[in-house]
Amino acid sequence: MSFHSLEEIVSAAEQQKKPFFRIVLEDDMSERMVSEEESFLAMQAMYSAMNSADESYDGGMKSASGLVGNDGQKMEEAVKAGKTISGSFMGEVMVRALKMGESNACMKRIVAAPTAGSCGVMPAVFLTYQNCFHVSDEKMTEAMFTAAGIGTVIAERAFLAGATGGCQAEIGSASAMAAGGLAYLMGGGNQEIIHASAIALKSLLGLVCDPVAGLVEVPCVKRNVIGAVNAVSSADMAMAGIVSRIPPDEVISAMRAIGMALPCSLKETGEGGLAATPSAVEIAKKLISDF
Repeated sequence: MSFHSLEEIVSAAEQQKKPFFRIVLEDDMSERMVSEEESFLAMQAMYSAMNSADESYDGGMKSASGLVGNDGQKMEEAVKAGKTISGSFMGEVMVRALKMGESNACMKRIVAAPTAGSCGVMPAVFLTYQNCFHVSDEKMTEAMFTAAGIGTVIAERAFLAGATGGCQAEIGSASAMAAGGLAYLMGGGNQEIIHASAIALKSLLGLVCDPVAGLVEVPCVKRNVIGAVNAVSSADMAMAGIVSRIPPDEVISAMRAIGMALPCSLKETGEGGLAATPSAVEIAKKLISDF
């Protein structure tokens, strides 16, 4: 991607009088030397794959470790029974985030968005929005391009992998991407898009990557829920006219600095944080003995 900051995308959009997503789409066309139709169809296929992954969820499945499974179904039953207080939209977001995270842990087909460990955030937000507000697939694909532009800038200025930046780089980035895309779907302009993403990302700064037994299961799956819910609240704030007092690109740079400062034990090594608790150590020992 030829853009190294969100501000560059915004400037290009304003100068050319084009929406944020189209600047990203045209950049993809140039970089991959494809037509507009080819670029659009490729992104549309990714969104379709997210939908397929959601629809193919199996509530009876369990991961090989036995640590993950059934929570998506439990959450869905609770929402349908009216046992939750977060409302139908947020309830549906939570359900989808859990389902997608569990599907990843159970080795089913998912879309890395931007990583496998954070695969539930964007689908949870986007699929729920489309389901509730009956938006066209074309509009949802435009939101995907919006999110992709944000994610690409984060990758350029910082990182996306938990092994390099902690979970802030995975769930944090996914939440920022989903928030920006959702702001676009809600009718937001360039400023709402980038401030929604900034609010989402800075709300998760410092989030460590501490997978129990080294598996992308605990606490990863439930963190997808937190990332998705954070994205919705961040988009709502941006659409209310609330801005990030720290400019969006500076928030991304801060995430990089924090990631660089994190010790290796908190960057996907399974040596610190939750992975070092007595219960986690016992789980790891049991899994080693079982296998």
